[in-house]
Amino acid sequence: MKIVKLKIENFHKMHLVGPKEVKSLKKPKSNSHKGDNGILVIIGGSKQYHGAPLLAAKMASKIVDLVYFSSVPENNRLINKMKSKLCEFITVSRKNILSYFNKSDVILIGPGLGTGNIERNLINRLLKKYPHKKFVLDAGALKVLNKKYLGKNCIITPHAREFQILFKIRATEANVKQMAKKYQCVIVLKGKKDLIISSNMVSCNTSGNQGMTKGGTGDVLAGLIAALATTNNLYLAACAGTYLNGLAGNRLKKKVSYYYNASDLIEEIPKTIKAL
Repeated sequence: MKIVKLKIENFHKMHLVGPKEVKSLKKPKSNSHKGDNGILVIIGGSKQYHGAPLLAAKMASKIVDLVYFSSVPENNRLINKMKSKLCEFITVSRKNILSYFNKSDVILIGPGLGTGNIERNLINRLLKKYPHKKFVLDAGALKVLNKKYLGKNCIITPHAREFQILFKIRATEANVKQMAKKYQCVIVLKGKKDLIISSNMVSCNTSGNQGMTKGGTGDVLAGLIAALATTNNLYLAACAGTYLNGLAGNRLKKKVSYYYNASDLIEEIPKTIKAL
C-alpha cells in the first residue's frame, strides 16, 4: 500500500485555529472542588514503550484535577518507575479499570499501548460498552480499534500513515472529511499542517516546526487534547490543543532553536496558555 503525504487542497479557504480557540476554553471557577475541573483515565504503556504514557500523564496533570493511569498487568516496573517521577496520577489495575470509568470525564487510550489481541479486545469492548463517554484514541489504539465503534464522542489523532492503515484509503483532505462524516468522529490528522475535521466542521492548524519531529510530542498532544476535552466539547479541545502544542514549539524554537524535546513542550504549554 503506497503511503502519500497529506495534500490540503482548500487551505486558503479553511478556518485557521488560533488564540480565539484557546480563549474559548473553560477556566476553573473560584468555588471549584477537586474533580470539578476534569478527571481523566489513561490506558497505555507496554513492555516496549515506557515513556509515552508518562508524557501524556505529565501533560494532562497540569490541566485536570485527577489522572488515573492503567497499564498492562505485567508492567509493574513501568508503573513504579512512573510513580518515582510523577506523583500527580493514581495507578489503577486493569481488572478494576471499569469502576473508574463512571467518575471520569474522558478516557485516553493509546500512548505506548501494545497492539496484541488483549489490547484489541479491551479497546473495542470499552468503545462498545461506553458509547456516551468521551474517548481520545491515539497511537497503538488506532492499530487495533474497530471503526464501527467510533462515534460523536470520539477523537482520533492519526498521522497520514496511521489514517491510511485504519481506513484503507489515502490521507487526502476529501477522504478525511468523508471518514469524519461517515463515523461521526473528530479526526486530528497530524502533519506539517494539521487538519481538524468533524462531521460538519473543518479547521487547519499551522503552528509548530520541525523541532517537533522528535519522539513523544504526539503523546504530549494526546494528553493535552484529552485533558482539555474533560471540560470542553471535543472539537474545541482538538483545535485548541493542536494549536497550543505547536505554538509552544514555536516559542521554544525562539529560545533554543530546534533543540528541545517533549518534556520541554510540557513545561512550555502552561506558559503559552498564560501568554494568550
